[in-house]
Amino acid sequence: MLLVDSLAEEQIQAAIRRGEFDDLPGSGQPLALDDDAGVPDELRVAYRILRNAGCLPPELTLRNEIHQLESLLDQAELAAEQRSVRRRLCLLKARLAMQGHEGDLLIHEQAYRERLIDKLSRRETEDIPDLQADR
Repeated sequence: MLLVDSLAEEQIQAAIRRGEFDDLPGSGQPLALDDDAGVPDELRVAYRILRNAGCLPPELTLRNEIHQLESLLDQAELAAEQRSVRRRLCLLKARLAMQGHEGDLLIHEQAYRERLIDKLSRRETEDIPDLQADR
């Protein structure tokens, strides 16, 4: 253990003995950890600062607006209103595509999932020895 680590540990243990950690808010409750495992280590602090400030990446802002317009389109009753929403929706999807992002990730995610399951099931059948050949 480094000198700095041992000094820090001594300070923590002394604070525990004095009872300074006894009445902290949330004591005894599970920690609410952020799931940022997919974010590279060097970007985690910057992403957390932006998220805490309420800032969203432009791509996510576009996706949220697209989602809102799609739900609005389902609720629109007038043909003129539907045309207006469709026009705005096409514009946002084109803008998202111009940025190099797919418009509907769920379709691609489902297709990927199906290919993965198919490949894994084929691999399982290849790994299992043919029982008929042993007889």
